Amino acid sequence: MSSSVVNGGVSFWYAQDGFPTPREPLSGDTDADVVIVGGGYTGLWTAYYLKKAAPFLRVVVLEQKFCGYGASGRNGGWLYNGIAGRDRYAKLRGKDAAVRLQRAMDDTVDEVIRAAGAEGIDADVHKGGVLTVARTPAQLTRLKAEHEHELSYGGKGLELYGARETAARVRVSDAVGSSWTPHGARIHPVKLVTGLAAAVEALGVILHESTPVTEIRPRHAVTPYGTVRASYILRCTEGFTASLKGQRRTWLPMNSSMIATEPLTEEQWEAIGWAGRETLGDMAHAYMYAQRTADGRIALGGRGVPYRFGSRTDNDGRTQAATVEALREILVQMFPALAPVRVAHAWSGVLGVPRDWCATVTLDRSTGLGWAGGYVGSGVATANLAARTLRDLVQQDSGQGGRTDLTELPWVGHKVRKWEPEPLRWLGVQGMYATYRAADRREFTAPGARSSLLARAADRVAGRG
Repeated sequence: MSSSVVNGGVSFWYAQDGFPTPREPLSGDTDADVVIVGGGYTGLWTAYYLKKAAPFLRVVVLEQKFCGYGASGRNGGWLYNGIAGRDRYAKLRGKDAAVRLQRAMDDTVDEVIRAAGAEGIDADVHKGGVLTVARTPAQLTRLKAEHEHELSYGGKGLELYGARETAARVRVSDAVGSSWTPHGARIHPVKLVTGLAAAVEALGVILHESTPVTEIRPRHAVTPYGTVRASYILRCTEGFTASLKGQRRTWLPMNSSMIATEPLTEEQWEAIGWAGRETLGDMAHAYMYAQRTADGRIALGGRGVPYRFGSRTDNDGRTQAATVEALREILVQMFPALAPVRVAHAWSGVLGVPRDWCATVTLDRSTGLGWAGGYVGSGVATANLAARTLRDLVQQDSGQGGRTDLTELPWVGHKVRKWEPEPLRWLGVQGMYATYRAADRREFTAPGARSSLLARAADRVAGRG
């Protein structure tokens, strides 16, 4: 890794404006109506919608570092309609219920754009949809099957392209086909989260930063600076959930890493296309995700070190040199014309993975404890739907509202078993991603139309198959 690469610093998204001015930590015991633990997208959107619906509520957000320190400030900027666990919910609650969940996610992409616009948040939004490319025969088989699968959930505006049509959108080396959905947009993650934090504060929500919550119990959020008592305590901590007392095996903090290039020249953009600024993904088992940033860079991510023993998280996003080099290799494989382009920034972050890979929203009416998360990397939009659902659940429980379309969605109240204790979960995750990478290598070196059996074995180990 070149010494000129900025490594960590939370993420590239903070490079332009730096970190936000810190807000005051909690100064002692206090009371509220609703306490939200976690100042990322889920927590801030929940505070936003609660305060919009019931301005009289005393809402307090407690954040261990600063709003946007976690996945909300480190992600790939994909605002899209994917949701973790949809197929499992179809099996558990019926296809119609899963279709309703998917439609709600489709609508959520536009709701985030609408709400950001209403609050004057300029988050570099460009709704170019999501383009997913296939680069091997096996990937093309999966792509076509996935396209048909999405149509079966009522997908609107979906398109399937051959090699020539794909190249007309973006010239990915060896691309043999692609699919496109309109339900996706590129965003600047930090501009959205900092703008949302300011909007929430303007509504009267109290934000306490540098205030780690060490324990959540019924009607109490415990911190080193005091305890906040409230009727509702909502856990919105995603990949950092394992740091809470009693939650170490609830959601696994899966690591994802990213690089951002230096700005490309006009000639380089001409060479690769990408004029539509779609978010870009692929059909590899160890998949990559990318966007064309508003300032003319490519931000590209994938799995590096997938999991740290004991559910540990990284130190401000620092990333191993081997991971940076692997991501750069993916970039150059896809776009050989960009071989001279320098990597300017590298960083990592964690996302929350439940044992069954299903995102959930829950409010326990007997204790007042609620939570949302387990987004498995699809949280930019899902967090907004989760927040509106938490709002409706709180209003329903407090007598300010009744059942709504959102409270009846199949992910509400879903129960997930815990992850295995160490060292089993470390061995399982390391083995799973090593197998996925081996499957990808086999599909490139011995191309055939069928997916590698290795990947199917890894899916079973993961609990996804």
